[in-house]
Amino acid sequence: MAVTREVLVLRALGIGDLLVAVPALRGLRRAFPADHLVLAAPASLAELVPLTGAVDELLPTPGLGALRWRRDRPKVAVNLHGSGPESIADLRATRPDRLVTHRHHDLPDVAGPRWPDGGHEVDRWCRLLDAHGIAADPGDLALHRPASPSPAPGAVVIHPGAAFPARRWPPARFAEVARTFAAGGHRVVITGSEAEHELATQVAIEAELPLRDVLAGGTGLAELAALVADAALVVCGDTGVGHLATAYGTPSVVLFGPTPPARWGPPPGRPQHRPLWTGRVGDPFGPVPDPGLLALSAQDVLAAVPPVPVGGSRHG
Repeated sequence: MAVTREVLVLRALGIGDLLVAVPALRGLRRAFPADHLVLAAPASLAELVPLTGAVDELLPTPGLGALRWRRDRPKVAVNLHGSGPESIADLRATRPDRLVTHRHHDLPDVAGPRWPDGGHEVDRWCRLLDAHGIAADPGDLALHRPASPSPAPGAVVIHPGAAFPARRWPPARFAEVARTFAAGGHRVVITGSEAEHELATQVAIEAELPLRDVLAGGTGLAELAALVADAALVVCGDTGVGHLATAYGTPSVVLFGPTPPARWGPPPGRPQHRPLWTGRVGDPFGPVPDPGLLALSAQDVLAAVPPVPVGGSRHG
């Protein structure tokens, strides 16, 4: 009987980063079915990681330089974090039998394909695995449904926050969209993190929504996943919630500003997901909303929305 070994994967990033790596994680699961797959990622993702159906264990790792591996050397260490050299050094320190990574000019003794400058983030990691002889399907993005029920089945979900100001569409425009859907008879809920509760409340007040429909800070990630899975529509910026909509096939309108949807957006050929982008590229980490994002109006968003039934869960 074969002895179980460990496959260590480094992806110490955020929600969206985890979700675009799901096809690669599933490829690794299929390639090493009898081994224990450990994902080094932030502890805050604990409720989402099981929904990938690929990971046996989450090793809390808040970022680069924070990987704490005190076990036998892994059978395989996989760099799904970045181009290196820091991420490569973190994994080399575990002394793996095999290292799967891109190569880096500072580490000429480490083999791997060249880091690609363009292309979609999903494809980047699938191609990395392919270069190392491991198959992965870029279309394999679906998550398992969480056990927790949706707090608002059939609602229109408005998510006004984003990790950086450059990707944040003005709250007044989110409010205009929310107000339009509420006037059409839809229940509209506003989501976000605990830190975004004030922003979500501002949007709700401007949209004349009841404050009970401000869910920001009140849902864990599993409950948020359930909310998105059973939503009628998601409207958001370039954030993890947009990737959740893709993972559950929930109709969405996703606003892109400094980063093109060809890099981080929903895959082509899925008409229920409508990415909006004016064609301008900017700094995704900038301190103010990107000019390209500001060029999108509330009417642009409303015009892009696919037909949305009033009331009821999409999954019955």
